[in-house]
Amino acid sequence: MKMISLMIDKQNVSVPEGSTILQAAGKIGVRIPTLCYLKDINVIGACRICMVQVQGARTMMAACVTPVTEGMIVRTNTPEVIAARRVVLELILSDHPMECLTCVRNQNCELQRLAEEFNIKGIRFDGARTEYGIDDSSPAIQRDPRKCILCRRCISVCSEVQGVKALTTGHRGFNTLIAPAFNERLANVECVQCGQCSLVCPTGAIHEVDDTEKVWAALADPKKHVVVQTAPATRVQVGETMGAAPGSIVTGQMVAGLRRLGFDKVFDTDFTADLTILEEGNELLQRLQNGGALPMITSCSPGWIKFAEHFYPELLPHLSTCKSPQQMFGALAKTYYAQKAGIDPSDVFVVSVMPCTAKKFECIRPEMRSSGYQDVDVVLTSRELGRMFKQAGLSMENLPPEEYDAPLGISTGAGEIFGASGGVMEAALRTVYEVVTGQSLETIEFKECRGLDGVKEATVQVGALPVRVAITNGLGNARKVLEKIREGSSDHHFIEIMCCPGGCVGGGGSPIPTNKEIRLNRIDAVYREDERMALRKSHDNPAVAELYKEFLEKPLGHKSHQLLHTHYTERGLNKT
Repeated sequence: MKMISLMIDKQNVSVPEGSTILQAAGKIGVRIPTLCYLKDINVIGACRICMVQVQGARTMMAACVTPVTEGMIVRTNTPEVIAARRVVLELILSDHPMECLTCVRNQNCELQRLAEEFNIKGIRFDGARTEYGIDDSSPAIQRDPRKCILCRRCISVCSEVQGVKALTTGHRGFNTLIAPAFNERLANVECVQCGQCSLVCPTGAIHEVDDTEKVWAALADPKKHVVVQTAPATRVQVGETMGAAPGSIVTGQMVAGLRRLGFDKVFDTDFTADLTILEEGNELLQRLQNGGALPMITSCSPGWIKFAEHFYPELLPHLSTCKSPQQMFGALAKTYYAQKAGIDPSDVFVVSVMPCTAKKFECIRPEMRSSGYQDVDVVLTSRELGRMFKQAGLSMENLPPEEYDAPLGISTGAGEIFGASGGVMEAALRTVYEVVTGQSLETIEFKECRGLDGVKEATVQVGALPVRVAITNGLGNARKVLEKIREGSSDHHFIEIMCCPGGCVGGGGSPIPTNKEIRLNRIDAVYREDERMALRKSHDNPAVAELYKEFLEKPLGHKSHQLLHTHYTERGLNKT
């Protein structure tokens, strides 16, 4: 590999040919500010906040897109550079609503942080402002174009990472708008509600729909019996919203905090993750033994489900009919639990805490009312729960760890690893192997399922049957596998698809920032949680066994089909 030597701020540095000034500066600890730049995804030099002086160049250069050359001399912090960056910031701010105190991204906004760093105390430019209305049509994602700085990060992640292309650039010049084509509303296009755009937006132009007031109202209603379920990934995320390091495990503190908020029962989605494995595992065995659409594809990621309904409707028969663990829980909370606790199901109010914005869409799908009511009433993201904890004056370090309530709070490590890409597959293999062979696994870690690779493939010997599996994370990667099924060249038996990069630990409702390094820290924490669990295989969960004995009778039985399974809707393109 050819190395290029250059000088940045009087420091010598050598980097591989093809590197940019921004990358070279980072190697020697020189931080150049950026707004539009998103590593490996959005490298377009649009905002110009990263301008630097290059000796011999007629104008300042954008560091994020300018390749280094041999002998290049760069200055990143001259008075001229600082002044130019200040002008860029002031121009952006001149067309930005000054609503920091009431903005969802207050104190976690990249534009706000740069304005502070550059000591912006006033705006010298005054004139017209763009006036676009707020798009609140989606149950999951809200767009506020007034706060958009045209960085195009959302377009890049939607197109290049997710392959959805729900967002684009419209108009020109001062009237430029980032929106669905023809400024259509999000609810009316093939947006899958994944929220990856909200993770990368540097301001408050795209964010989750805030449902915290609905939850506060339910908690204050003496007629309501309010229960909460927490998704596997939340226990390695919620701490970040309160200032903890990425990957901090706050399971017990989160449970304690939820009780302090006033929830009547604190349950665990891991319980129904274990239940999903039994239903889905038996469904796979049934398809393998009796015939059925193969490969079978997991169905616990609602963003992936909506993506399939829009872009691959002919492949819907390949999806498992299992509801997601969130929706299984809601159906059981208003039937099994209500009956067991002697509570009128109409008084049971189910709240989910999820790392996911698409779950907000999922819970209002008309198919998700098998209990006779809306099975899950409200979904909060990890970010929203963090806000509620702050409003209540709670801090993680001062909360003593507490345990989940029984019976819907009893779970295994297999349920916990649902939070990471490959976790559903690994959990399923732990159970399917023992169900098929009748033997205990000597090693229950399926390391080939783990990691952030876009597509992972493996063959796992289950008794006499070699089971060929594939695992993808991020919808752009899913397309690679789905195209093989579409053309008839896939030889897989079972495929796990997670909508978001890294799986649920990188969901659209995750704490901001979320990047590759942070995802890896959270994934490591997920597997550490699994290792500390007394039970690590879904079929060993005694509460699930009791549920079948008392209520469901057996996997894939009549009652489980009624409550735990569903169907999907062919939407096609340009349909909601």
